[in-house]
Amino acid sequence: MTSARRLPGLFVTGTDTGIGKSVASAALLHALRAGGARAVGMKPVASGCEPGPDGWRNEDALLLQAASDPRPRYEDVNPYALPQPLAPEIAAAEAGVEIALGPILAAHARLAAQADTVVVEGVGGWAAPVSAQLDQIDLVRALKLPVVLVVGLRLGAINHARLSARAIQADGAELIGWIANGIDPHMARADENFEILRRRLPVPCWGRLPHAAQPDPATLAGALRPVF
Repeated sequence: MTSARRLPGLFVTGTDTGIGKSVASAALLHALRAGGARAVGMKPVASGCEPGPDGWRNEDALLLQAASDPRPRYEDVNPYALPQPLAPEIAAAEAGVEIALGPILAAHARLAAQADTVVVEGVGGWAAPVSAQLDQIDLVRALKLPVVLVVGLRLGAINHARLSARAIQADGAELIGWIANGIDPHMARADENFEILRRRLPVPCWGRLPHAAQPDPATLAGALRPVF
């Protein structure tokens, strides 16, 4: 890690849903831990959960919990676990749940008290609402976090990445880096697209994650170089 400062937290967003934010976030946790930081993950709102003996659990939130050290309580990693695999605003309405900042801030405070850095994963792409009242910029402002953008390398990535970066900065958030994720192994001219993104995006690239059928965040961490 080429850092002159140690950030207390990061907010990870993406160019879309299904582009590997959770894998990238978990890999970031391993990279931060390899640099000597106590790092824990958080997914404040997760839709698409399965019932278990301890309540509703989300696969992505469990991935972040497993990549964390020290290992936090699941309820702090994922304060709002919504059963249906839908947009959070719809999933919350179907579950009869009102998503509010208070419980998220309280859970984040508990995580921050036990770690040097909290990696917070957002929902979908940057413009996806967290709830009927909250956008992702509201979480970023309330938690006072800089933003890292995960770019899924597939057709259209250049447009989606540039629009996302502009939107993040236009909302007043601090975009500090981006991560390329090779989600499409058959993408034509992937290297050329990546190089265009390196030149066009306004912040440093923190790494390029290769495509993997079953990605291992601990292994992928070696491809990341967080630049604070």
